[in-house]
Amino acid sequence: MINLRERLALWIERKLPRPQLRPEATGRPRRPVKRIIVFGRMPNPTYDYYFAARLEAPGMPPFQAVDIRHGNLADLDPEGAFIIICRYASPDVLTWLDSNADRLSGVGLFVDDDIPAVVTGSDADFPYRLFLYSRALWPLRRLNRHLDIVWASTPHLASTLQMPEVQVLPPAPPERLWKRAADAACAANPISDQVLIAYHATGVHLQEHRFLRPIIEEIMTQRPQVRFEVFADGRAASIWEGLERVSVRRPMSWSDYLADANDRIIDVMLVPLHPSRVNDSRAPTKRIDVARYKAAGVFSEGAAYGYATREGSGEQRVPYVRDIWQNAILRLVDDHERHDLATAGTLRLVRQMTQSANEGLKMLATDTATNLLC
Repeated sequence: MINLRERLALWIERKLPRPQLRPEATGRPRRPVKRIIVFGRMPNPTYDYYFAARLEAPGMPPFQAVDIRHGNLADLDPEGAFIIICRYASPDVLTWLDSNADRLSGVGLFVDDDIPAVVTGSDADFPYRLFLYSRALWPLRRLNRHLDIVWASTPHLASTLQMPEVQVLPPAPPERLWKRAADAACAANPISDQVLIAYHATGVHLQEHRFLRPIIEEIMTQRPQVRFEVFADGRAASIWEGLERVSVRRPMSWSDYLADANDRIIDVMLVPLHPSRVNDSRAPTKRIDVARYKAAGVFSEGAAYGYATREGSGEQRVPYVRDIWQNAILRLVDDHERHDLATAGTLRLVRQMTQSANEGLKMLATDTATNLLC
């Protein structure tokens, strides 16, 4: 039974703008695609995880990524361009679309979060919720008149958009985003008795921070060789006060986060997902971060990362229960063979993601045979 606040949030959510295709849309480009332009807040993980490798695939037209905060839109050639809105649109982008609509080959929108649920939820702070509304939801009032295609990162997220034409586009990162040279990996992993456990998230995952705090406190009591690092600020950072051997790091830019993994390895990375409407739509992108750090991951069982399987993939997927999580982490700390199997299992799944990018975005390909097969 939902409480008054939840009922109010659902009522507000129903009033928020949602993506809709323009009346003449077919779910395909309007005319042959000469080039692709991706608008977004660049660089960002959404572009890298979902589009970077696909746009580099054989048969794809030339492309460029434009930062909506700093890009000079007047220099862009709209003739035959297919536009991809990567999560966010600015007023300048919307005006550019209005001015060049007749010259474009089409417009697509990609979403990878249940943004209405985040905006009406309580985990994210108010400034972030306001930002999401102003850059991801309010622009839909103008953007919808241009949309030919809508992509979503997961089937569940697609279902929340309440439109039958949504196409699912799972993550497919380029290999360079998670694979390091063998010599760099060896250099970054000196022999040590210390074990580093990490949780890389933000205040949007406030419930997960609260879930992990007593687990980590108990593990560090039992295992003095364990250190813990967490990305957190604001309310999330305060949850970790008073613990020794804990490093609280402020969230960093996407470029800095990628660079952070260049010269070190994390032993165990935690990917908990508190049961919620927002998390129901999550894609398994944290799996890519775990692979980048060469870590053994502990993942919440569910739609995003799957369930524990009898055939033994090696990857640790466990129910969202305190004792189960604590035991799963301790096993990875104590059992080197289990740790290595978990690392290899995640790496294998991320490699499969990357291989799927070879298909590109078929409907936008310039190769005639590819288009006929779509």
